Amino acid sequence: MQLQLDDVALFTRIAELGTLSAAARERDVPVSQVTRSLARLEAACGVRLLHRSTHGLSLTDEGDTFLAYARRLLDTTAELSAELTGKQAAPSGWVRVGMSPVLAQMVIAPSLNGLYRQHPQLHIDIAADDRMADMAREGIDIAIRTGSPHSETLVARRIGDFSRSLYAAPAYLARCGTPQHPDDLQHHHLITNSVNPALNQWALKAGPHGKGGDLAVRGQTRTDNSAVTLTLVQQGVGIGRLMDLLARPLVATGALVPLLQDHLDSPRVPIYAMMLQERHRLPKIRACIDYWADWLAQMA
Repeated sequence: MQLQLDDVALFTRIAELGTLSAAARERDVPVSQVTRSLARLEAACGVRLLHRSTHGLSLTDEGDTFLAYARRLLDTTAELSAELTGKQAAPSGWVRVGMSPVLAQMVIAPSLNGLYRQHPQLHIDIAADDRMADMAREGIDIAIRTGSPHSETLVARRIGDFSRSLYAAPAYLARCGTPQHPDDLQHHHLITNSVNPALNQWALKAGPHGKGGDLAVRGQTRTDNSAVTLTLVQQGVGIGRLMDLLARPLVATGALVPLLQDHLDSPRVPIYAMMLQERHRLPKIRACIDYWADWLAQMA
């Protein structure tokens, strides 16, 4: 059996994406080229690997077996390449990175000029989305996520941390006044999260200014997108709880004002770079993560 590695790699993406057209779009090639690759691979194996129907594609029993071996073959090849070239060649190639839109806009985008100066042969493909992406299906090399990792199938490296505090725009405060105590918030327009209830539990400090615990917030405006929350606060719509590392540059320019810092707690939340187990040793992956860990340390 003589297999072409590129055909094997393309087959795994067809299986993960579910359609020939999706695999063709990802590679920016005609569907006919993907079809020829699949036919060549099936001919080399002597079996049909995929069922084709009007409802889409599905793996045959032989295809399911082949997919498991194909992934192991590609993983081994990638590790071997990294071992042989990692000490000699500079990190190079495309790295697809998934993260929330607000992290992409406020953290990763400003960091790229420095990353490219340090590693000029790298190319970054940013997938900005608040949802938790299926890394294998969507071809994500690195997912930057906040909070504790919950996957046993991914490799996690902590690259930083952050806290959240309340902020408002000067225009909002001029119009509605500045709250002096958490009890004052009931008279203000608050911006909350519509999909993560934990983000609407604002922690109170224990001590001379309060009894501790959480302040459950309902809000007059809700959104499921952290970047939209930031924009709403900047536009003077209301008071919102934002990541301090994102808000700090805006405070420095006078675009935002921190609120109730003596009353509300700001616990540290870890930031992780999540990687597929078979890819975390690749030089281009390590180079990006090392750089962003240093970048976040400088922003802290």
